[in-house]
Amino acid sequence: MIATWRGRLDHPYILLVLTTLFWSGNAIAGKLAVGDVPPMALTFLRWTTATLILSVIAAPHLRKDWPVIRARALYLMAMGGIGFGTFNLFLYNALHTTSALNVSIEQSAMPMVILLLGLVAFGERINWWQVLGITLSLLGVAVTVTRGELSTLATLSVNRGDAVMVGGVLVYAGYAVALRLKPAMHWSSFLAVLAASAALTCLPFFLYEMARGIIFQPSLRGLSLILYVGVFPSILAQLFFARGVAAIGAGRAGMFINLVPLFAAVLAIALLGEQVRLFHVTGFMLVMTGIWLGVKGQEVWTR
Repeated sequence: MIATWRGRLDHPYILLVLTTLFWSGNAIAGKLAVGDVPPMALTFLRWTTATLILSVIAAPHLRKDWPVIRARALYLMAMGGIGFGTFNLFLYNALHTTSALNVSIEQSAMPMVILLLGLVAFGERINWWQVLGITLSLLGVAVTVTRGELSTLATLSVNRGDAVMVGGVLVYAGYAVALRLKPAMHWSSFLAVLAASAALTCLPFFLYEMARGIIFQPSLRGLSLILYVGVFPSILAQLFFARGVAAIGAGRAGMFINLVPLFAAVLAIALLGEQVRLFHVTGFMLVMTGIWLGVKGQEVWTR
C-alpha cells in the first residue's frame, strides 16, 4: 500500500503540478511577507536557507564536480546572482506596490520573452505563429501593467511595482536563455552553487537595507515564510521539475508552467482577498493565447 502511494506521488504529472503550486506560492509568500520581512532580508535569508540545505544534499556531488565549478566559476556566480538573487529582489520589491495577481500574470509572459531573447542573443529562428504569440503575450502584460488603460503608457504613469516586475521578467528571461551554456554537472551541485551565489549577491543589499534602519524582527510568521520560500520554490520545485523533465521531456513538462498564474490567482483570492477584475482576465487570456501560439509555432517548425 505504501509503495503504491509512493509510486503515485512520484508520477511526473503530480510532481509537475506540485512544482507550479510551489512556484505560485512564492509570489503569495512575498506578498504576505510585506510588513513582516523586508524584501532584501527575505531574498538573502531565502537563499541562505537554500544554500545550507543544498550543501548537505549536494556534498558528494560538489566534490566530484569541483573541477567544473572552478573552471566555470564566473558563469555560475553570474547565473546565481542574476537568475536567483536579482530576480527575486525584483519580485519581492514589486509586491510592496502591486498585487500578487498582477505579478503572476506578468511572470506568465516569460516563455515568450525567452523566445524573443533567444532570437536576439543566439539567432534562434522563429516563425510567424511565434511572432504572433510574442505580440499577444506582451500585449497581455501591457494590459495587466496598465490596469486596462493602455493610454497610460504614453505618459509613463505605470504602477512602480508592475514596472519593477517587468524588469524582473527580463532579468529571468536572460538567465533562462543563458542556461544553454550550462556546464555538465549534477543538478544538486548546480543548484547549490547558484543558491550560494545568490546569497552572496543579495548580502550587500541586505546590509544596505539594515543600514537604512529597515531591520527584520524575527517572528513566527516571518520565519515560516522564509522557511517556505527557502525550501519549497527554491529546492523541492527545482527537484520535482528536473524529475518531471527527465520522465516526459522538457517540451511537455514546460506546458505545466502555464498553471503558475492560475494557481497564483486562486491562492491570491483565497489567502490575500485580492479581487479579479476584467483587465486581469483579459491580460491572462492574451498571455495564455500567446503561449499556445508559441507552442504551436514550435511544433510547426519542428515537423
